[in-house]
Amino acid sequence: MYIATLLTAPTGPEIDPALLSSLRNAWGGGDVIWLAPGRAAEFTVPEIPGNRWEVWDELQKMRIDLVVQPAQGRRKQMLIADMDSTMIEQECIDELADMAGVGDRVKDITARAMNGELDFEGALTERVGLLKGLPEAVIEQVLKERITLMPGGQVLLATMRANGAYALLVSGGFTAFTGAVAAKLGFHENRANTLLVENGALTGDVQRPILGRAAKVEALEQVTARLEIAKEDVIAVGDGANDLGMLGLAGTGVALHAKPTVAAQCDVRVNFGDLTALLYLQGYAQGDFVAG
Repeated sequence: MYIATLLTAPTGPEIDPALLSSLRNAWGGGDVIWLAPGRAAEFTVPEIPGNRWEVWDELQKMRIDLVVQPAQGRRKQMLIADMDSTMIEQECIDELADMAGVGDRVKDITARAMNGELDFEGALTERVGLLKGLPEAVIEQVLKERITLMPGGQVLLATMRANGAYALLVSGGFTAFTGAVAAKLGFHENRANTLLVENGALTGDVQRPILGRAAKVEALEQVTARLEIAKEDVIAVGDGANDLGMLGLAGTGVALHAKPTVAAQCDVRVNFGDLTALLYLQGYAQGDFVAG
């Protein structure tokens, strides 16, 4: 048995009940269950529909996300999440670069790296090198003035934690940011790269080994082993090429507002919903949400 879930952004447009009924009937689905009035609904289907992606394409034009996944085991015991452009709305290195006067140059490298066009480690060291001499105090300034949380993140963490799930934040970014974001959102643990500082200024390098795609996979493997849970019991979320490893290994890998080249490699894509979409995908209704 499978579950078809339709989602839209919290700000709209609303899902047309007639559209939902028509799709349910065409796919021979079960009764429609509204998880949030007008915003999220689901119904069972006996198999993955052969025209799933054609329907997905049409729904995208209406700003509606569609996910079809196995019904069994969709409520997860662990969340592993990327940070930049996933749990927060910015790329931290781009914000630091902007403060250093090299914003445009670094943003271009970031975009190409997240699309998988560049080697992640090489792209990171190149960008960090451009930050050499930037005062360490700028990090705190960026955190206070430029970093905003992705909508839905606090509710996602609070609800999953209230239901016994473990939360791990993993980033190819920097511990100076993941520590603050993890504490604010309620992650149990965070892992990232460490910017090297000397005499109160960035040296233009990071501590080795560099945390990238392989390290995110390793983090998922290590923590599931420690918690004695299966990888199928994990929901992962990210947006960049360096997230693909963990997205593919987790029981549910969610490409959230992802780069097109990344989304194309994932079966679970959320382009319009916010982070509460991860709760709807696990079968939580809006009434089950816990305030962050």
